[in-house]
Amino acid sequence: MSQVLDTPPPTPAPADDLAALAARHGLSVSGARPTLPEYIRQLWERRHFITAFATAKLTAQYSQAKLGQLWQVMNPLLNAAVYYFIFGVLLGTKHGVPDYIPFLVTGVFIWTFTQSSILAGTRAISSNLGLVRALHFPRAALPISFCLQQLQQLLFSMAALIVILLCFGVPVAASWLLALPALVLQFTFNAGVSMIMARMGAKTPDIAQLMPFILRTWMYVSGVMWSIDKLTKKDHLPHLLTVALETNPAAVYIDLMRYALIDSFHAGQLPPHVWAAAVGWALLAGVGGFIYFWKAEETYGRG
Repeated sequence: MSQVLDTPPPTPAPADDLAALAARHGLSVSGARPTLPEYIRQLWERRHFITAFATAKLTAQYSQAKLGQLWQVMNPLLNAAVYYFIFGVLLGTKHGVPDYIPFLVTGVFIWTFTQSSILAGTRAISSNLGLVRALHFPRAALPISFCLQQLQQLLFSMAALIVILLCFGVPVAASWLLALPALVLQFTFNAGVSMIMARMGAKTPDIAQLMPFILRTWMYVSGVMWSIDKLTKKDHLPHLLTVALETNPAAVYIDLMRYALIDSFHAGQLPPHVWAAAVGWALLAGVGGFIYFWKAEETYGRG
């Protein structure tokens, strides 16, 4: 009996031996971050899950409302009506802006796409911890699917926007085709920023409470309700402020869409090198945001 009690506990195997044993049998660390090419491959393999998840979220969003999916169009239209009354009528920002209602509605719809994508991305990990902890999949699928959901919602809204354009005498033109590359670039930018915010929101959930205030401020300086071109042509603005307003990514994508859809919004109202700026912002946010999110892949859902 005493011999049993005096027997020392077995010495644990060194970590190097355990790692070699795991490697010999093809075992890997659970939840370990794959290489970037492998991560992209895994994400592409789950493209059907991403689109189905986005569609399901969009369908369920207004399932409890009596008007159902009509709210997808009514929400941005009601926002545009409020902004028209406050800014267009009370503050007079409509003066000197041709086709102000198409100008305003286009700005509201395009801005809502960016705003909703970033807000949804901020909560993409923290609000789906059950899914993240239960299933193994590239976590970037979540913020990307939320951005895809907002793109689908924007496409519903674009149908209403086209009706508004036609009702206010804006003719159908070949320039409308420019809306497609503009939307692709904006989606890439939105997805990149959403992935950045998803990583930050996963670590610090309180950021989700702060984002509405940041986005509201961003909206007011993005020319959604007023013309940046008119303001920057005044002499009293510092040059750096003018450049900041013109190269603001939200304003760049809004202006591109207005240029594509509204014939009275001509090329002279666009900031210099607008397409280069749109591509640059999309690559910077899209590629940079994707890598930034991937680097923390193994931390999501832990702690």
